[in-house]
Amino acid sequence: MIFFAQCAMHPRTLARLTSLSTHIRRTPLRPAHSRRMSCATVPPDNATFQLPPLNFAISPVPKHLSDKGRHIKTAAALIIGDEILNGKTLDRNSNYFARFCFEHGIQLKRVEVIADDEAEICSASPSIEASRRMVETYDFVVTSGGIGPTHDDITYASLAKESGKYRAWISKQSEEQRTARKRMALFPDAAEVIFVASDIWVPVVRLQGKLCIFPGIPSLFQKMLDNLKPFLPLPPEEERPFRLQVFTALPESSIAPFLTDLQKRVQPEGIRIGSYPVLQKGVYVSLIGADRGRVHQLGVEVEKEVDGRAVTEAEAEAKRQLGCQ
Repeated sequence: MIFFAQCAMHPRTLARLTSLSTHIRRTPLRPAHSRRMSCATVPPDNATFQLPPLNFAISPVPKHLSDKGRHIKTAAALIIGDEILNGKTLDRNSNYFARFCFEHGIQLKRVEVIADDEAEICSASPSIEASRRMVETYDFVVTSGGIGPTHDDITYASLAKESGKYRAWISKQSEEQRTARKRMALFPDAAEVIFVASDIWVPVVRLQGKLCIFPGIPSLFQKMLDNLKPFLPLPPEEERPFRLQVFTALPESSIAPFLTDLQKRVQPEGIRIGSYPVLQKGVYVSLIGADRGRVHQLGVEVEKEVDGRAVTEAEAEAKRQLGCQ
């Protein structure tokens, strides 16, 4: 059982933790397959139990995100974890973030993976390592990982130390357990604490209006990122790129001269051409630009020249996955 003490802490964080503690203490476990069950009823051996859904308050969304006429143009991601670098865990968060950025018209410029090392996350050296360097260079920066209770979860603590102050919540547990939980609650003093979903008590912690700290669990990272959208000054719809893909069974060497010439012709229009071979399958030609009509026009030309056909994003992804197996 978890009980939370009222100590130095963001008010909304305290409210959520208090509500969570009360919810756990007061709510009886119920079989997932049935909400109505008499005291005399014996649940089957395979019955699973679950708590009713949580319903926390979401942080208020700022009314005027783009008062200064600026929106996010560039982004970077800092993936934190020894398990990524030693191959134990496949990093899915950077891929999801890349898709998020593309769909919303943001140029993802950099992705870095670093170890669970405080000196790597926030170095005080003149070279200005990792997070500080990214914040100085890009409009929107996310970190993923390193905010759990174990010894190698040091993101909050490192960034709090970087700012010189922190605030924390502590549970009424043993000293060892309290120390472990403090690792998840050391927020830099100047941080924004943004609760983006009613069923998640973990907040997105944002520093300097740019650096957003996320957990590393992919399902949690993805849900929190998607729900953060109302709190971000995203580019308007008309500035978001459109991508068209054409698949051909011809080898890449056969279509390379045409694609080289095409890229030279359309570069002044801001259209990018790419080719991506799939082993023993063929090649995907990608056309990306802001003018959807112009991209479709060029797609027809590409289909004819490479003896190919336009495919959907879902179809292209499915074929790429098959090509990797």
